[in-house]
Amino acid sequence: MRIASKLALCAALGLGSLATTAQSADFVNVLTGGTSGVYFPLGTAMAKVYGEAMPKTKVTVQSTKASAENLNLLQSGRGEIAFALGDAVSGAWTADADAGFPKKLDKLRGIAGIYPNYIQIVASAESGIKTLADLKGKRVAVGSPKSGTELNARALFKAAGMGYGDFSKVEYVSFGQSVELMKNRQLDATLISAGLGVAAIKDLSASIDIRIVAIGADVIAKVGDPAYQANTIPANTYNGQTEAVPTAAIRNILVTHSGVSDDDAYLMTKTLFAELGQLQAAHNAAKAIDPKTAAAGVPVPLHPGAERYYREAGLMK
Repeated sequence: MRIASKLALCAALGLGSLATTAQSADFVNVLTGGTSGVYFPLGTAMAKVYGEAMPKTKVTVQSTKASAENLNLLQSGRGEIAFALGDAVSGAWTADADAGFPKKLDKLRGIAGIYPNYIQIVASAESGIKTLADLKGKRVAVGSPKSGTELNARALFKAAGMGYGDFSKVEYVSFGQSVELMKNRQLDATLISAGLGVAAIKDLSASIDIRIVAIGADVIAKVGDPAYQANTIPANTYNGQTEAVPTAAIRNILVTHSGVSDDDAYLMTKTLFAELGQLQAAHNAAKAIDPKTAAAGVPVPLHPGAERYYREAGLMK
C-alpha cells in the first residue's frame, strides 16, 4: 500500500496545515467501531482529513466490532489504520488467549496513543441498581463478543468478584442495540467503554432516567493491568447525571501494520496532529489527544514512519 510518493509537508512540528502535492492513487481503510460509539465519528473525521491531504488516495471508513476485530484485520492487511483499546493491543501483542488472541499479532505497529475510554456502566433508574453488587441478578449488556468493551467487562467484573453467571441475562450487543433494549425495558444495565459524551448514552439519558454506577479504585487495582487507571466521569456529562462518578479509564491506541510504508505511516501521523482541530470538532473525546504524550506507553513498537514524525517534531529523543 502506498499513500504518497511525493510529499511537500510543512516543516518542523507539523501542527498547522499541511501542504501536499502529488500522491499515488491507492487506498486507506480506517477501521473504527459501531456507529453509535466514538471510534466511528472520529474515524470518519480522520478519513476526511486524510482524503484532503491525499487527494489521489481512496480513503474509506469501515464500521466494525471494534478493538479485537480491528487488530485481526490489520494483521491480515485488511486495513491501514485502526482504533483499539490499549489492553486489547497489549493482549494481541503478547498472544493473550483469554483476550481472544491465541497467536501473537506480530505485524501490528503503533501510530499514536490517543484519548482514554471511560468504562461507563449505565443502569436504568427504575432497576434500583446503585452499586456494582446490585448488578447481580440483573439483565446486563457487555458489548459485542470479544470487543474491547467486552474484554473490559470481563476484567472489571472479575475484579469486583463477579462473573457473567451472576447476571440473570447477558446480552452481547453493540452500544446502540443495548440502549434500545434498555428503552424497551428488556435490559437493566449496559457497560459501554468509550470516550465521554458517547452518543448512545446521550440518547438513552434523553429517553429514560439513568444512573451511572461507580467503579472504585480498589476494584481497578484488582484488575492487575496498568492499562486500567482510576478516573472520573464529570458531573453533567449526561442528562440527569448531577454528580461526578469514579470509574476506570483505558487509553485508546491508533494502530497500523508493518506492511504500511514508512512514508505512508509518517504522513498519516503528521496529518493526524496537523488536523487535530477537525477531529475535536467531530467529537469532544478528541480534545484529550496530546501530541506530547502520543508516542509514550504504546504497547506495540511504533511504526518507523510514525517514529520519524515524532523525532522530527521534537516529541521523541
